[in-house]
Amino acid sequence: MTQNAKLAELSEAGVSVWLDDLSRELIKSGDLKELVETKSVVGVTTNPSIFQAALSKGTAYDDQVNELAARGADVDATIRTVTTDDVRNACDVLAPVFEESDGVDGRVSIEVDPRLAHETDATVAQAVELWKIVDRPNLLIKIPATKAGLPAITRTLAEGISVNVTLIFSVDRYKEVMDAYLDGLDAAAAAGHDLSTIHSVASFFVSRVDTEIDKRLDAIGTPEATELKGKAALANARLAYQAYQEIFEVESRFPDLLAQGARPQRALWASTGVKNPDYPDTLYVSELVAPNTVNTMPGKTMDAFADHGWVNTGSIVGLANESQEVFDKLAAVGIDLADVFTVLEDEGVQKFEVSWNELLDATAEQLTAAKG
Repeated sequence: MTQNAKLAELSEAGVSVWLDDLSRELIKSGDLKELVETKSVVGVTTNPSIFQAALSKGTAYDDQVNELAARGADVDATIRTVTTDDVRNACDVLAPVFEESDGVDGRVSIEVDPRLAHETDATVAQAVELWKIVDRPNLLIKIPATKAGLPAITRTLAEGISVNVTLIFSVDRYKEVMDAYLDGLDAAAAAGHDLSTIHSVASFFVSRVDTEIDKRLDAIGTPEATELKGKAALANARLAYQAYQEIFEVESRFPDLLAQGARPQRALWASTGVKNPDYPDTLYVSELVAPNTVNTMPGKTMDAFADHGWVNTGSIVGLANESQEVFDKLAAVGIDLADVFTVLEDEGVQKFEVSWNELLDATAEQLTAAKG
């Protein structure tokens, strides 16, 4: 099969194309394999909202849920089984990519229970459990970048487990995440783990930043505020990439780990579906092109890029000063950036908790019906 030219060009520019979606139908139908062959997809991310949507639509999971009900499985065990089965099977579909990329891509992510976002010990315990259940080397365990999540990230990496750090909104928190990654590598090395087998990405959320800040700019309503709409998210991501370069390309700490086989923790652009219809629908893909990055896209965004996206190779590198000016102007018109990032993190955790609780409720109903 032939790869889509636009997505292939994006990949050649150094951006790994990952799909932000997963369902049993996508795997069994062969559609995921086809995306690998035709749209340069080299990874998959999931989250509680994605699983809630997958399990609530159609009948793909009915037989397994009925079987689990007959065994007496409870709600948590049922969800754990069906989600880890999907992730394991997706890992198998992407195994050839994993081998060809020397483990850099071909990755599939599964998130710890969002209700544990503020519990370090419980997060680590579940990360280890999920790693053992899925039992695939190309798995990534998603851990949120909350204050409690930071030490959990370090401790999970120290176990030799690869991690996708999620729900990162601010550059300051991103720097803490990179420190947690390096601390984890130090601990893993001390424990005798092969650092070349430990991988990590840092999921830096994009569109939600514009959504929250644009709302506040509209409330301010001045011409100066209006002029800044749609600029915050890209500026934030560009400053994040500068922070990545400083840690992994300039500062002295990483080279020692690199010599032991460690890999950089790549920046992953998440929440790249455009929510404002006034903005180009490929904005957070076309304008976030830089080497050693990942862009995880909803199917709709991927299709849009495949149809009419563009690859702007000058969209990140060298724009840090310009991006800082955007943040200075936002502060000058009255945007409390610290509050923005706190709100976004709290809402991010809450949204995943809501989706997870909806999934628990729907699964409980299915189990009750199956048991008669």
